[in-house]
Amino acid sequence: MAHTGTTPTTSTAPRAPSTPTVAGTRPEPEPRGRLIGDLRTVRLLWHREMIRVGRNRLQVVMGLLAPLMFLLVLGSGLESASSGMEQFRLFLFPGVLMMALQAPAITVGASIVWDRQSGFLRQMLVAPVRRGAILSGICLGGGATGAFYGLLVLLTGPVVGVPFHPKLLLVLLELGLIAFAFTAFGALAAVYVRKPQTFQVAISMSMMPLLFLSGAVFPPSGLPGWLGGAVMVNPLTYAVDAIRRTLPGERSSFGGALSPDWWGWTPPVALEVGLVAALAALTLTVATRRFAR
Repeated sequence: MAHTGTTPTTSTAPRAPSTPTVAGTRPEPEPRGRLIGDLRTVRLLWHREMIRVGRNRLQVVMGLLAPLMFLLVLGSGLESASSGMEQFRLFLFPGVLMMALQAPAITVGASIVWDRQSGFLRQMLVAPVRRGAILSGICLGGGATGAFYGLLVLLTGPVVGVPFHPKLLLVLLELGLIAFAFTAFGALAAVYVRKPQTFQVAISMSMMPLLFLSGAVFPPSGLPGWLGGAVMVNPLTYAVDAIRRTLPGERSSFGGALSPDWWGWTPPVALEVGLVAALAALTLTVATRRFAR
């Protein structure tokens, strides 16, 4: 008897057409996967900045030394030298907070310049993540570092008449936003300047006029009239005024009215904080576009 077996048949079910790929290229990730990758990149770069701050305690001390010396030595000296400056340290306190926030902005910007020279930045750029995620993670790390610096300065508030109050939490949030704006400005400068030595000089020379024309060191009313327009367009003016009006305790009466005057109208604190946030977003957008090139 002949053995009858079954012959295997080949399936004729239609197959989904495969997407052609070019040799040596990666397929585009899905939008959800790309978003998760961007968020992971932001978290990792933020964590990198936190580790850098935790391991370099000497830098934290040096970053706080100059603002505190400015407040405790210069402020106390001017108060004792003139009877009309008895509240000068209270007036100077928001300006000292701004000085403390500059340190992480300069450090983060300088790290971008050094990462470019060492080749680490090139390794980040070849990763399949958006350029905005890279800069956002770096700037968020700088903003968190600046808030930490600001917190340390806020702890000295009772020395100058600023009591511990729940409103200090609002001040800390404002300091974090301002530090983020500072860091975004430092990142913008870092994508244009390639030499670390040039970056240090450029960022210091650009921040100094902003600080002196903001009402942080002396009242804007004491400046010449032709500098009034520069004070009004200076974004740091609204950051300093928002901090000064949010701080608990009595406001310093030194120098008369300290808030910006828009043709007889004083902008509220919420609007001033919104201007700082808009400037930070605009600066980060410009830096990201330049960074992508």
